[in-house]
This record gives sequence, C-alpha cells and structure tokens, in this order.
Amino acid sequence: MDIPIVDAHHHLWDLETNSYPWLVAPPSDHVIGDLRPLGKSYTIDDFKAEIGGHNVVKSVHIECHMYPDDPVEETKWLSGVAREHGYPHAFVVHVPLQRPDAQQMLERHLEYANVRSVRHMLLWHPDPKKTFFESDLIRSHDWRRGFTLLRRYGLSFDLAVYPNQMEDAAELARRHPDLPIVLLHAGMPIDSDPEGWQRWRAGMKLMAACDNVWVKVSGWGMIDNQWRGDAARLAPLVHETLEMFGTDRAMFASNFPVDRLYSDYASIWRAFDALTRSFSEAERHRLFHANAEQFYRI
Repeated sequence: MDIPIVDAHHHLWDLETNSYPWLVAPPSDHVIGDLRPLGKSYTIDDFKAEIGGHNVVKSVHIECHMYPDDPVEETKWLSGVAREHGYPHAFVVHVPLQRPDAQQMLERHLEYANVRSVRHMLLWHPDPKKTFFESDLIRSHDWRRGFTLLRRYGLSFDLAVYPNQMEDAAELARRHPDLPIVLLHAGMPIDSDPEGWQRWRAGMKLMAACDNVWVKVSGWGMIDNQWRGDAARLAPLVHETLEMFGTDRAMFASNFPVDRLYSDYASIWRAFDALTRSFSEAERHRLFHANAEQFYRI
C-alpha cells in the first residue's frame, strides 16, 4: 500500500529488561483467546520488521502494564526507544486514576515529550469469564475525580469499555465535552448473540452522539477469535462503525502484537484497504493517517 499509515494502536514489550506480570504466565483461556504466544518479547525491531513494505510513517504506543506499581518506568523506557529508532511517535500511558497519587504520576509521565494520552482499562462485564476487573471503575467517585485531571494537563483519554458500559461512558463524555476521548476497538462487541449486537449498536450511537468521542477501528481478532484476514468478515462491523462516527472521527490501527494471535500485519491493512475502496481519497487519508495525527498531535 502506498497510502501513508499512522498505526494508531500497537504495543512493545521487552521481557529481558522489564517486568510485565501479566506476561509471565499468559492464560490459555482468556476472553480474547489463548494468550500464551504473547509471552515473549516484542521489540521495536520486531515491529519495524512487521511494517515491511507498508508506508507506516508514524505510530502510537499503548501502555502494556509494565511495572504496574510505577508505570512511569514504561514511559522512561519508551522514550529511549523513540530517541534511538524514531518510533513510536506518541505514547498512551497508564495511570490508575483512582489512586491518590494520580496527579503526581501524571506530572512524572509528562516529563517525557511523547506523552499524549492516558489509558486505564475499564473492561468490566457481568459475566465473570469476560470481565477484566472486579468492579466497574467508570462508576467510581475516586476514579472520576482522577479523570478530571486529564484536561488540566492537555491530555486525551483512550477509553476501553464493553457495550454494557457505554451508557455510563457517554454520560462521562458529556460531562467533559472539552476532553478528547477515543473509544478503543470499535467498542469491543464480544457478545455475539442478537441481544449483544443490539446493546453494541445502542451504545455506539450514544458514544457517536458525543462530539468529543472518536473511535479506533481495530482489535478484530479479540472480537472475533476466528478472524484470519478475511475482509468480508469485518465488513458489517467496520461499515456500521464508520456510518455512526463518520470518517472525521475514526482511525485505523493494528493492535499488534495482540492481533498477531489471529492474523498477520499485512492482512489487517489489506482488509482496511479493501473495505474502503469505495471511499474518497480524502476519506481514506483521514482514516489511515490524518485523524490519528490530529487526535494524538503528532
């Protein structure tokens, strides 16, 4: 593909030099699939090899729960990687916003120039097999108090929720209309029964109605563990998402190396290419490149 690409969501981890407790013994029966293949380093050299002949001009790194007690260590490490290799261009960092030291942690992150956004995953589901956490933090008073700090420091928020949380998420977005928020992985519609899809559509419409909410079109393997690069299999989800949010508030991303569990890097971008062939050149430019640059200010 010749079109410039900003990969708006990828990860790096180096198990030789850093600590990632969740990668020490990845489970085989996680809600998003067998995570055991992820239990090895995925470095900037691996990512650059993955890019291959694709015109990936910039990238956005998403936090990986490195040193969860002090996630600023990940930002420090990434800054060295970026200085040496030119990638990644923007960092989405981890801050447990309910902690009393959240403000101090934000200020320490911001000592590094590439920090643009915060992700504190909120994936809670009433089914204990699908939830990531014991409680629904988006409803927590302490967490919401920490959330109010982001705009003060000129940061955006990468929002990871399930459809059953979108009503609360939309209410939060409406309370903070001047805070840019990007909804990750098209809202994670992991409930594939008719009721689940109805819940996803209703939640996505609420989110799309908030002008400050964008959407990241990515994470297909986590949503559909059987996906192996078939663009047609993605078509309904991609087109519905873009119809609701439009091409001005959406961006494409690989979610590598997590989505490496299901397909290869080239297949993801070929699928996005095939699914947008009927779009205008300007629309494709925004989805593949310009929107991510604008949102992450890179």
